[in-house]
Order: sequence, then C-alpha cells, then structure tokens
Amino acid sequence: MTDMSKPLFTEESDEDWFEQYSFKADKGQAPLRVDKFLMNFMPDTTRNKIQKAADEGRIWANELVVKSNYKVKPGDEIKVVLSEPPREVEIIAQDIPIDIVYEDESVAVINKAAGMVVHPGHGNYSGTLVNALKYHFDNLPSMNAELERPGLVHRIDKDTSGLLVIAKTEQAMQSLTSQFKARTTDRLYHALVWGSIEEDEGTIEGNIGRHLKDRMLMDVFPHGEQGKHAVTHFRVIERFQYVTLVECKLETGRTHQIRVHFQHIGHPLFNDERYGGNKILKGTTFTKYKQFVENCFKICSRQALHAKTLGFDHPKTGERMNFDSPVPEDLSELIVKWRNYSKNSISE
Repeated sequence: MTDMSKPLFTEESDEDWFEQYSFKADKGQAPLRVDKFLMNFMPDTTRNKIQKAADEGRIWANELVVKSNYKVKPGDEIKVVLSEPPREVEIIAQDIPIDIVYEDESVAVINKAAGMVVHPGHGNYSGTLVNALKYHFDNLPSMNAELERPGLVHRIDKDTSGLLVIAKTEQAMQSLTSQFKARTTDRLYHALVWGSIEEDEGTIEGNIGRHLKDRMLMDVFPHGEQGKHAVTHFRVIERFQYVTLVECKLETGRTHQIRVHFQHIGHPLFNDERYGGNKILKGTTFTKYKQFVENCFKICSRQALHAKTLGFDHPKTGERMNFDSPVPEDLSELIVKWRNYSKNSISE
C-alpha cells in the first residue's frame, strides 16, 4: 500500500484487516434471507455492513457469490468477509508473559510463541500480543488511527513462532515501516516441508491473492494480474527422506507467503492444516510409519515454521541490528525425530 496512513503489514499472517466468518445452516433451517441469517450469528455487526459485503460480492453460499436476498437453505455453507471490523475493539492491557529479546528507547524485539495471535480480531478479542504489549509498554504508536495496533510494524501467523520488531516511538514506526516497504529488512525462516526437494536452493515466484473459491485461503496465480507479486528464496538445510528442512528468505512479504508458495510447488509445510500439510503426503504405507507421523503431528501440533532471524537498521542510530532466535522446542524435537527416523531407515 502506498498510503503511509494505511496498514502496511507485510508479514505472512492468518489475520487480515478483513474479518472472515463461515457458517453452516442446520438441517432444520427455514428459508431465510442471507443478511438476516448472518445477523443471527453476528450480533456485533450491523445489517448495513452485511449488505455492503453482499453488494461487494463478499458473501458466498456453497462457494457461489450471492446477494442479500438469497434464501438460505438447510445445509448451506455461508461465508462472508467484512471490509471493516464488526465492532470497535477496545485494547485491554493484559499481563501476559512475552519474550523480549532486546529493548531500547526506540524499539523492542519480541520472540513470539506459537499459538499467540498477534492482534485482536474475530474470536480473539483478548490474550493477543497486542494486549500484552499494551501492558508492558507505555504509549506505543499505532500505524492506523482507526485500528489500534500499538507498536506493530509487521506480523506473523498465530501458529508461526519467531521474531517481531515493535516500534516504541512515532519516528521508529515511520522508519521501520519504510524499511519493510523498501524490502531492506532481512528475514529468514526455518520450515519443515513435505517431500524431498531436488534442488539445493531455489526461488519460488508467483502472485499471491485470495483463493477464488475459499476466501479463508491464499492462492498462487502464476500468470496475469491476479494477486500481488511474491518471491521466496530457499536453500535446503537437511533432508530426511520424506520431508525436507529448508531456510526461507522473503524478498516480499505477502499473507501466508511461505506456506502457499511451498504448497504451490508440491511441498506443503508439515502439519499445516490450512494448506493440506496435516496429512501423510509422502512415505510408506506401513502402519509403523503412519504411527510415527501421527506422533510427529502431536509433537508439533502446528505448521512447522519459525521466523528465525530478523535484521533492520536502527531507526535512531542507523546501526544494522541483527537478531537470531533458537528453534523452539516443539519444532526442534520434530526435526530430531525425523533425523533419527531417516538415519535408521537408511541403516536398515
């Protein structure tokens, strides 16, 4: 986005500035206009907002765009994406422990745990990183006057762990925002993906935009003007027969970029439920192997993705700041299990 007053979150994220909902009509559902149907499930949202979504083509019934007067039938799957929050969310300071790896008068660097939502949204109005930031820091700036997101310059998914930089002053906010926009920050991720990647290193390119049928997903559009330009560089760190540990460098930062790019080339992230990595995609048909993978899913019950390093110019001094975070225990244990499995399989 070119307007500096608008949100410029360029990190991959499950969250977006749109509120997304999905409902399934009960078997006993009487015919009812879809706008009235949605009002029953979204009490904090006005009918005008729902009708606006319909006018903009953002209400779907069974994957087909419908108008406000569509009559909902039993078993219908209804999805809606709102272009504004359903309610004003007051950010309440909460004493939630966060791992602050660096702090000075201008910035703080946080090592976010997997499972923590970055900012409040539908279904997550408390317990987020933003609630914690408001408690731990005073008077953090917000990039958007209409949506309070204190200190946030970029984001990562709820179930992605790793490093985030927080702006503590308006000057730091402007500087860091410009750096992310100009792509002068350095971000490296570690990911475990399904399959054996043939190349030792490579680049994935392809525009990323909302999936045409499921608006909760992103998709890759190799040709044409659909979506936004996206580039992910990768190199193989280690191979474990049926999965591969890779390091990813983001040249751009689109929503779900690493997850959707690797799915696009046939290597979904391990245990990425949204993009199909939570199934056994490679390997043998032996029951013992199936049990092994199921145990791996339990060990790391989220997509195997960690924002490991972060580099940026200090907003005040101009000094290059570089940070590295250890791979968290769940992902580390997962890697060890696959390494041992691979070694034992080769020796048998």
